[in-house]
Amino acid sequence: MPSIVCSAQASYKKLPGLLELTDAHLQWTKAGDKAPSVKVAHSEAASLSRSKVGAAQVRLKVGLVSDEAGHNFTFTSPQAVALAEREKFEAELTNIIARNRAVAPQQPPGPTVAAATPAPSTPVTPRPPHVGTPARPTPQLSRAPTSRAASVASDSRGPGTPVNDPAHDFRLRKKVLLSNPELAQLHRELVMGGHISENEFWEGREHLLLAQAAAESQKRGKPGQLVDPRPQSVDGEVKIVITPQLVHDIFEEFPIVAKAYNDNVPSKLSEAEFWSRYFQSKLFNSHRASIRSSAAQHVVKDDPIFDKYLEKEDDDLEPRRLREERVDTFIDLGATSVDHDETGNEKDITMQAGKQRAVLPLIRKFNEHSTRLLDTALGGPAAKRRRTDSGDERLAQLDLEDLHDNQTSAGILLDMQDRQRYFDGRAASAGDGGSAGPRVDFQEAIRQAKSSTEGWSASLSQLKIDKKAGDGALVSMTQNVATRLDVKSRKHDIPEALFRQMTTCQTAANEFLRQFWLAIYPPPTESQTLAAATPAQKAAKAAKMIGYLGKTHEKVEALVRAAHQEGIDPARVKVAMKPVLDAVDKALEYWRTKNSKGPR
Repeated sequence: MPSIVCSAQASYKKLPGLLELTDAHLQWTKAGDKAPSVKVAHSEAASLSRSKVGAAQVRLKVGLVSDEAGHNFTFTSPQAVALAEREKFEAELTNIIARNRAVAPQQPPGPTVAAATPAPSTPVTPRPPHVGTPARPTPQLSRAPTSRAASVASDSRGPGTPVNDPAHDFRLRKKVLLSNPELAQLHRELVMGGHISENEFWEGREHLLLAQAAAESQKRGKPGQLVDPRPQSVDGEVKIVITPQLVHDIFEEFPIVAKAYNDNVPSKLSEAEFWSRYFQSKLFNSHRASIRSSAAQHVVKDDPIFDKYLEKEDDDLEPRRLREERVDTFIDLGATSVDHDETGNEKDITMQAGKQRAVLPLIRKFNEHSTRLLDTALGGPAAKRRRTDSGDERLAQLDLEDLHDNQTSAGILLDMQDRQRYFDGRAASAGDGGSAGPRVDFQEAIRQAKSSTEGWSASLSQLKIDKKAGDGALVSMTQNVATRLDVKSRKHDIPEALFRQMTTCQTAANEFLRQFWLAIYPPPTESQTLAAATPAQKAAKAAKMIGYLGKTHEKVEALVRAAHQEGIDPARVKVAMKPVLDAVDKALEYWRTKNSKGPR
C-alpha cells in the first residue's frame, strides 16, 4: 500500500472529499467513497498555480502533461489551516514537477480518473493549523548560457519554460517595447517597415530581455515589518481586520498564540470569539512592538484563558531563551561594543545594550524577528552560512554578491606579430639604458627644500591675490548657467511635425550605424551576441547598412528644404543633424577605404 505523504480536506467540482499525496500518485476521494475519483501519477504533473493571497477560497490547480486545464482543488478547512495544508502540498508537488522536467526523455503520462457522480456533502471538522510552515521557494533549474537573441529569454526564465521558446521570447520583447515607447517607435519604423529583421533589431539588446526576464523571475519576499495588527476604521467603527495572511503571520511570529488556538478552538471558543478575546487580552499587548504595551497590560482586563499563556517579561541581563546561533553583528540592536573592539576598551556602563530595563524585551524581539527574516531570505542560519575559514566573519558579511561584477570584459585581444621579439627588445633597451640619466643628490635636495620654506609665514601675510581673475571666472560661470537656463526655458519654434521627422531620421541613422559596426567589429564576448555569423553574412549585412546610410544625406537635405518652406532657418536643422552626418561620413569613408584595398 503506498505511503501517504500529506492529506487535506478539499473539494473538487464543488464536491467535498479528501485530497491525498502518496509516493506515487496525487488522488482525491469523494466523501463516502472508498476508491479515489481522481488519480494522477507523479509523472503526469506539469505545472502548479494557486489562488491569490487573501482570496476567499484557498485553491490549488495542478496542470497535467496531457491536459493543461488539469484539476482544481479547494481546501475546505478553516483558512488558517487550509493555508498551511496548501503550503505542504505545494512544496511537495513543486519538487515532483521539478524532477519531471529534469528527466529526459519524458516518461509516458499516467492514467487520470475523472470525477464520479455527485454525492451529498458531509460536515468537515476543523483541524488545528499547521504552525510555522515556511513557504518553500520553487527550485530553479540550471540555466543555459546566453546564445541567440531569439532565445535569450530562455536563459533567465523560471523552471519548466522550454529553451528556444518563441512564445516566451515574444512576450518578453513585447513587454520591453511597451515599457520603452522610443524603442517601440524605432521597432515600428525599422522592423515593421522591412528595413531590418527582428533578430537584427534585438542583436546587442539582449541585456534588455535578460533584465525583463530577471524582473519577472523575482519573487516578492516576506515583509520586514513586525506583526503588529493596528485598529482600522470600518463603517465608522474601530476594528481590527482579520485576514488569512494576518492569521498565518501571527502564528508564525508568536507560536504561543498558535498553541492557544489549538487548545481552545473549536472545543471552548469559536474562531471569532478566539480572536475577539485575544486582541483584548494581556497576551496581545505583550506582543505589541512598543514599550507602551507593557504599561497597557495594567489596564487590560484579566482573561482566564489567555492569561494562562502569558510569559514572564524577558528583561533580565541574560535572555530567557538562549539561541544556538548568536545574532549577526550587523542586525543586533545590542551590539554596542563592536565599535571599540579594535582599541581594546573594556565594557563599561555606556556600552551596555538596553540601559533601560524595559527596552531589553523589545531589543530581543526585534533581533529574533530580524534573524528569522534573514534566515528565510538566505536559506539557513546566518552565522553558519557566513563563517569563513579565517574566522573574520564581520568582513565576510560586507562581501555582498550583488556588488560583484559577474560580466567582466576581457576586451578585444590584440594579435601582434612577433610579440616575443617586441618584448625582448624592450627589455634589452631598458637594461642598457636603465642606469643612464641625471643623478640626484638627496641631501642637497632636502637642504634646498628647507631653505625655500624659510620665512613662509611672513611671505604668506604679504601675499595679495588679484581679484580680477576670480571675478572673471565667476562672471563667466554665471553667464554660462544663465544661458543654459534661458535655452531650457524657451520652447523651440520648430513645428512639431518637422521636429518629429528630424528625430526619426536621427534614431534610424543611429540604428543603422549600430548594425553596421556590429557587422564590422568582433563582439566584446561571444555570450553577448547572436549566433556567430559567417564572414559572408557579416559582409552582406554591412553592405546592406551602408546602402541605408548612403541615403542619410538625402534625408537631411529634404529636412532642410522642409524647414525652409516652414519659415525656419535651415542652418538650425543642419547644426542639429551635423553629429549624425559626421558619424555617417566616418562609416562611409571606412567602407570605401576597406573596399578600395584589393586582395593581397
